[in-house]
Amino acid sequence: MNRLRILHVEDDATEVELIQLILSKGGFECETFMANSGSEYIAALNGNSFDLILSNSSVPEFTGHAAFEIAKQKCPDIPFILVSANTNPEEIATYLNEGVVDCISKNQLWRLAPIARRAIAQSRLEQQNQAMERLVKVVQELSLARSLDEITAIVRVAARELTGADGATFVLREGDMCFYADENAIQPLWKGRRFPINICIGGWCMQHQQQVIIEDVYEDERIPYEAYQPTFIKSLVMVPIRQEAPIGAIGNYWATPHLATTEEIGLIQALADTTSVAIENIQVYQELEKRVRDRTAQLEAANQELEAFAYTLSHDLRSPLSAIDGYSSLLLSEYGNQLDERAKFFLNRLGIASDRMNAQIEHMLSLHKLSQTEIQPQTVNLSKIAQEIVVNFKANELNRQVETTIQEELVVYGDPVLLRVVLENLLSNAWKYTAKRKEAKIEFGAVLESNSLSKFYVRDNGVGFNMTYAQKLFRPFQRMHSQQEFSGTGIGLASVQRLVQKHGGRIWAEAAVDRGATFYFTLSEQRRKDEGRWGQGE
Repeated sequence: MNRLRILHVEDDATEVELIQLILSKGGFECETFMANSGSEYIAALNGNSFDLILSNSSVPEFTGHAAFEIAKQKCPDIPFILVSANTNPEEIATYLNEGVVDCISKNQLWRLAPIARRAIAQSRLEQQNQAMERLVKVVQELSLARSLDEITAIVRVAARELTGADGATFVLREGDMCFYADENAIQPLWKGRRFPINICIGGWCMQHQQQVIIEDVYEDERIPYEAYQPTFIKSLVMVPIRQEAPIGAIGNYWATPHLATTEEIGLIQALADTTSVAIENIQVYQELEKRVRDRTAQLEAANQELEAFAYTLSHDLRSPLSAIDGYSSLLLSEYGNQLDERAKFFLNRLGIASDRMNAQIEHMLSLHKLSQTEIQPQTVNLSKIAQEIVVNFKANELNRQVETTIQEELVVYGDPVLLRVVLENLLSNAWKYTAKRKEAKIEFGAVLESNSLSKFYVRDNGVGFNMTYAQKLFRPFQRMHSQQEFSGTGIGLASVQRLVQKHGGRIWAEAAVDRGATFYFTLSEQRRKDEGRWGQGE
């Protein structure tokens, strides 16, 4: 049977008993409070919770209309039904227009049970819908919480709002103690206090990993009477935060006798489950923050080491290198006529090695500087930059015949200075490694990949390389060809890779010995909204 708490405005006890009997036959287990005056009615509303209000059209010095107006203010969610022998069509119409569920004549009491059932079901459905909407918002709020204080502030309010309770508390387990971290109630309870886990209901809930539903706190042996006696609490529900090894509990309290419904318990438990996830998320978030801080400290230390290394390259290594080069030159200029050809050859080789080492130091410093450079993005026409680079190559080597193809209007959003360095390195490599070709060909273009991201390429028909060793390409000082065959320091492609990565892209190569090479690179598709897609003309 459906349990029903009814407030009945009626001055005839026989009528109250009759209606209760009819509702019982209709499937309700009724607990009826009779109010035969306005003062008794208001006192009952203030001191109890009800599922249904029934009212006669009038009792001495109090009307059914007055009862309805008070109900609309104090408890608008409780269905109100007028049950009277003295109603006329105009009065009934007025009641119905103002929101009364129905007006039933005492000659038609057989209608009461089905009307009450529908009204209560609709009222509970509306309350559940409102509660679910609130729960969804709470879940969203908890998903964004980044501290226990934020979670506490959210839960203390939501726990009470979801069920319309008179109080709510948020309990955390601290070893063998229960910490009442926060509360939201009509009167102060135990906020900030700690109790041994074995003497409070929150502790029982956590220890037994069970929900606690108590209609009368003074009839349950688990309740410490001395702690509850000064409070307003008559009924309560306590649910664990996390079923396995609970880390806390959420409690709801009522100032009037209240047996929590299945729906109310489900809402509070859903809140507790979401709270558990939020607390675990905070632990993960804090661990990630710690890792980020540790990683940042490591990176800062590594950067300091790099700065120290760059300083060593720039000063400590260059000084003795300059001395070696200087004294070698002096030895040749002042004592060259006293040296045989073999000695002069050795000194020349020493000078060449010194120059090469100095060039390597310069390139290493350049690589370090490029790594530290911040991107200054803007619209960049890669086609125009490539054209300028190729024109300079041809001007410096008028005797070379190189067929160059550059796709037009390849426009991106990036750092123009750094992207020029990328193209200069790739195109200069293509120019260098096609030097032995009678019909040299170099091409710069782009193709659209399946993910709508442009893939740029620099292709040549030069000497190529063995793909077995491709993993060495972008390592500093790693070379595919000997210094005697093709000059270089092995820094260029390492610089290119770092600059492409700074732009959120990647670079790779495809080649074969004596069949040329193609270097591909991408750039991040993130860009300003007012620009077109990367790699396409505007």
